[in-house]
Amino acid sequence: MSNAAWETLSNQAVAAAGIVYFLALLAHLIEWSALRSLPVAAGAERQSSVDIPGGVAVATGPDEEAEAKLRRTELFGRLGFLLTCLAVAVHLVALVARGMAADPNRVPWGNMYEFTLAGSFVVALIYVALYHRLRLAWMAPIVVAFVLSVLMVAAIWLYAPVAPLTEALTSYWLVIHVVSAIIATGAFTIGGITSAMYLVKVRGSEKTTGYVARLPQPEVLDRVSYRLHAFGFPVWTFAVLITGPIWAHQAWSSYWNWDPKEVWAFITWVVYAAYLHARTTAGWKGRNAAILALVGMATLWFNFIGINYFSTTSQHSYADGAPAVVERR
Repeated sequence: MSNAAWETLSNQAVAAAGIVYFLALLAHLIEWSALRSLPVAAGAERQSSVDIPGGVAVATGPDEEAEAKLRRTELFGRLGFLLTCLAVAVHLVALVARGMAADPNRVPWGNMYEFTLAGSFVVALIYVALYHRLRLAWMAPIVVAFVLSVLMVAAIWLYAPVAPLTEALTSYWLVIHVVSAIIATGAFTIGGITSAMYLVKVRGSEKTTGYVARLPQPEVLDRVSYRLHAFGFPVWTFAVLITGPIWAHQAWSSYWNWDPKEVWAFITWVVYAAYLHARTTAGWKGRNAAILALVGMATLWFNFIGINYFSTTSQHSYADGAPAVVERR
């Protein structure tokens, strides 16, 4: 295939992934809309003893009509998850084709459009991978809507034609550094969503119907959030404090350049380090921990996207669209 054909395939795969994500979102919205009319109490009791952590609270009992409706809603839930898995596979095709479209072939994260494609893919991949292990059915409409929205932003506002990598990016340290940073970003994002839902659940703990009533118990949400952040932090540390400086030294002859991206990456590291330190040493759980986790996610995504639009001095200027010349020091 020619480079133009690979680029066309990538663009078509992005569009197809967006359509499948949208269908998955519809399936989950139908599921949760139907669940609103089903009782919660019995399911919530079962969830606290059997379904922890993180399943959908539903009631069971002698009501055959309710049981039949529950089976139908579960069908839409399984359909939504299968569609999400299919969308993730198509999303991967878009990334691979994007890399194959370049001459020479390269990793698919040479600009902001490609970074966003890769970042949203990892968020969806981590969600799918942990769906059964952490029982994340309750998170389905939020994650799918988030990934779909980011994909739409990338396709509509961030798109850039395929181009060769700049000199600073032609390094195997790019692969190591960016892969680890994107994996941590996905874990932190899923953890941040969980923390946000913790705050929503605590505030609406007395609700007996609707989406909030079917969220896992606050202690379950708190524990799931902690596990995700505990996984993401060492990966982010590896990306920010080890591979990043090595790559910077190779590209700019200096391990630390006070580049805005570097500074904000370190700020993000400090916030998450404080979050984990407070939890492990002071037993700081619940609302305060959730708020700190959301602060961390805000700094993370500001560094990921905001720096490219608010900073004119960043040496990572190649990430805002078309490649720019990055001078060596």
